[in-house]
Amino acid sequence: MANGFGSDEPTATTPAEALLARRAAALDAAFGKADLPARLAGIVGEANGRVVFTTSFGLEDQVLTHFIATAKLPVTFATLDTGRLFPEVYALWQETEERYGILIRPYYPRHDSLELHVRQNGINGFYASRDARKSCCDIRKVEPLGRALAGAAIWLTGLRADQSAARGGVELAEADVARGLVKASPLIDWTRERALAFAEANGVPINPLHAHGFVSIGCQPCTRAIRPGEPERAGRWWWEDDAAKECGLHVGPDGQLSRVKSAPAETHA
Repeated sequence: MANGFGSDEPTATTPAEALLARRAAALDAAFGKADLPARLAGIVGEANGRVVFTTSFGLEDQVLTHFIATAKLPVTFATLDTGRLFPEVYALWQETEERYGILIRPYYPRHDSLELHVRQNGINGFYASRDARKSCCDIRKVEPLGRALAGAAIWLTGLRADQSAARGGVELAEADVARGLVKASPLIDWTRERALAFAEANGVPINPLHAHGFVSIGCQPCTRAIRPGEPERAGRWWWEDDAAKECGLHVGPDGQLSRVKSAPAETHA
């Protein structure tokens, strides 16, 4: 639906949405061209509440963990343990906590919802239909994420713009109206090559599966190695033919990655 100005872009429609949009725009303006240490420190320093970083222990998340932990920024580390992760992820989880002296808080699916889902769909029922797969993602990832982010002011993620065509429009900071916070992606303008080079040069622990073609790593039964020439996220939910595949963590109620369009930062004479 058009917003009245000849555009179909979503716009802030309530005072709370407008405030989130202004905060996101201010972060973009202040730190969009900063290097990563200054960008992270600035975003965290401007938070009007708790900052949560959700890690799935992928390459980008490990790089961010390194920067956050070494700078001792006041950030809560959280991860979503779906119960279907690769063994290598659990090993890396322990290694990361020991390497940086941090605690990564786990969030698990609600057992009653998961038990009902498995009874109705089977243990691997997510292969049967897109609806069954999305329901599994909702239970194992989206609902726990809501608990991990409860009360947070800023959500830090490891998204990069070049991970997929769908993520190309993601900005450094966006208003996540559904969760009532600002979502910030400090590595948005990094490439995978840059992140890998940094990790190798600084001894950042990374998942050994990356070296075997597993570029984007999710749950074990839903992830495969990509083939030469395939996009990064081709190995996720590989039996589906949707090019814009997402589990639901980074999309709004409309199914789109973008949130409320950032309002211009306020200026004062």
